[in-house]
Amino acid sequence: MQVYRGMNVGTAKPTTIERRGVAHHLIDVAEPECEFSVAEYRRLGRQVIDSSPVSLIITGGSGLHFRALVDPMSFAPTDDDLRSELEDRSLETLVADLTAIDPEASRLVDTANKRRVVRALEIFRLTGETPSRRALSAEAEDLRRYVPDIEFTAVGIDPGDNVDERIDWRLHEMRRGGLVEEVEGLQDRLGRTARLAVGYREILDHLAGRLTLDEAFAAIGQNTRRLARKQRTWFQRDPRIRWIPWMEDEADRVERAMEMLS
Repeated sequence: MQVYRGMNVGTAKPTTIERRGVAHHLIDVAEPECEFSVAEYRRLGRQVIDSSPVSLIITGGSGLHFRALVDPMSFAPTDDDLRSELEDRSLETLVADLTAIDPEASRLVDTANKRRVVRALEIFRLTGETPSRRALSAEAEDLRRYVPDIEFTAVGIDPGDNVDERIDWRLHEMRRGGLVEEVEGLQDRLGRTARLAVGYREILDHLAGRLTLDEAFAAIGQNTRRLARKQRTWFQRDPRIRWIPWMEDEADRVERAMEMLS
């Protein structure tokens, strides 16, 4: 979400001063109205990686975006009109259609997630490929086996039992730092992807009168903790990541990470 201009507080975007000290990439490259896809993230990110004369650090982001940069991952075409047509239908109907074309689809697609079901049907309508067929490709096999597309070294720092405390602290800083005012200023410009960001969708509900401010921030905390657990599970499945136990002193964490990277 740091790709979007203006979404600063809610994404914990590096400050201007921090970006002067270290060159950052893929920050502020899209307007919040845009549908910035994982495919676009990979395209721009790989351009940076392929053209850089020095080693780079990939930091933060979701597990999917990390893998999109380092692993073999191609993307099926999209069609806005077709997607809108599918999104207008009920999840129950969409799942029935998906199951009709691919009885094994529920093993591969989260059928409780409408966006995933819509995407699977969109791909089928555009390419004729079912989820089961795509799962048999050489690329899919490499993804399952964690065979990278480019060489990298990965270090993970897990806050462990401190994760909830750190989330609460970050939430307090966002509230104090002007998250409500930021969302209020952007609300008419947030596209479909940007408005789904944790922190933004809850404040949008507050601005629409559906939640009090305290309820909105409580929901942000709950959804952030849920997202943290989900991403932790995703990253811990990756056998290529070497994990560092949490240390309170930042200098100790940096020193340990540098030891592993070297």
